[in-house]
Amino acid sequence: MIKTTILYGKVVADSIKEKLSHEIAELLNQNIVPKLAAIIVGNDPASEIYVNSKHKTFQKFNCNSEVYKFESDIKDLELIDFIEKLNKDKTVHGILVQLPLPKRINSEKVLNSINPNKDVDGFHPVNMGLLLKGNPCYVPCTPLGCIEILKYYKINIKSKHIVIVGRSNIVGKPLMNLLSGKYDIGNATVTICHTGTKDISQFTKIADIIIAAVGKPNLINKTMIKEGVDIIDVGINRVPDNSKKGYKIVGDVDCDDVIGKANSITPVPGGVGPMTITMLLYNTIKSAKNII
Repeated sequence: MIKTTILYGKVVADSIKEKLSHEIAELLNQNIVPKLAAIIVGNDPASEIYVNSKHKTFQKFNCNSEVYKFESDIKDLELIDFIEKLNKDKTVHGILVQLPLPKRINSEKVLNSINPNKDVDGFHPVNMGLLLKGNPCYVPCTPLGCIEILKYYKINIKSKHIVIVGRSNIVGKPLMNLLSGKYDIGNATVTICHTGTKDISQFTKIADIIIAAVGKPNLINKTMIKEGVDIIDVGINRVPDNSKKGYKIVGDVDCDDVIGKANSITPVPGGVGPMTITMLLYNTIKSAKNII
């Protein structure tokens, strides 16, 4: 039986934040205060929790953060007009629209209205295109966090076979480009599995590294992996239990089941989660530095 290493994200996040604190101090000495403008539409409790966590992190590191809340019946053009004001505001370095937006709103048009130079979420077509070309500017935060975990724990990916389960624009597709590109943490052979894949286990069983980002609790178990695989679990799923909350958070991988067979795995919670806000801070600092 293998001794499985648990890849804690908080350790990695703290290491990055330590470096960022020095960069923030240098910016403050030049009278530049990094600022994030976060937009939330409607009253989704989960979205409010995420935005508040981001807001508190920025304040903790002496950066400015402003949260703008709008009712769910706001018109697309009103929201786009507001974003345009933020685009022109020189004190704002990063603009974030918390997803998901209400279904009646055209999310694509809203996200595309953000100035690519302030698109710290990395979802604008310009930034997606730069990533595809191999010259990324702002990389989506969760994929970037996954890369930093691999780097910190010295998991070699060069020439390895990586299987990504999930093809979203937020995680799967950006990771495919990052991991297969000519980067220090790259040059891997990448396979993407998705709802059109007949038998996911056919691919996960031969993977050197598995990245699960599909949003299905405990989808992957020990029968679907080979011994010694490294696993990055991006999934965050609520499943009912008998606790006071009535639920618990689990990943896309059955962590308890693969312990002893996998070489390493990120826990859920406590793995990739802490990295996302850290990389948002990283991208906003990068944007602030670009104006110097």
